[in-house]
Amino acid sequence: MEKKLPPSQREELFKILKARFEKNMSRHKGVEWAKVQTRLEASAKKIWSLNEMEMTGGEPDVIGHDKKTGEYIFCDCSAESPKGRRSICYDHKAQASRKEHQPANNAVDMAAEIGIEILTEEQYRELQQLGNFDTKTSSWVQTPAAIRKLDGALFCDRRYDHVFLYHNGAQSYYAARGFRGLLRI
Repeated sequence: MEKKLPPSQREELFKILKARFEKNMSRHKGVEWAKVQTRLEASAKKIWSLNEMEMTGGEPDVIGHDKKTGEYIFCDCSAESPKGRRSICYDHKAQASRKEHQPANNAVDMAAEIGIEILTEEQYRELQQLGNFDTKTSSWVQTPAAIRKLDGALFCDRRYDHVFLYHNGAQSYYAARGFRGLLRI
């Protein structure tokens, strides 16, 4: 299946992204929308990924510009963990290990399907410098192999005006836990 949006859907997405970009200029000081759009128009697959981020409730917005590569960095900026990506365990191995009440999906596979990266702890903390995110929810973050090997996984949230990093069994899932993604364009 080719991951490409029809022109009308693409134009609608651009309107949404541009409006969010202009409403939240503090997230991307010095970045011009025209340059972002030019870069976007060069990659149908990345536009498709941004649309998937939007459709699952991520409210993607530009949060940075990599001057070395020229890439613009989009991240899920929804106030809470994206609604369409919650009630999932960490990865496929964890999902398969659940004998009862298996969740419909997992964060690692969903991120791969959408074409985005799950945030690292560092990226999550950087995002929190741009606003207060996950004050009622939590988000899985990339977990080091040594922790995952022992069936654990990491997640973060913001409580008491601080960002916290926690651990849980990778097979656990909660209605208020999802994941945030990052896309370089």
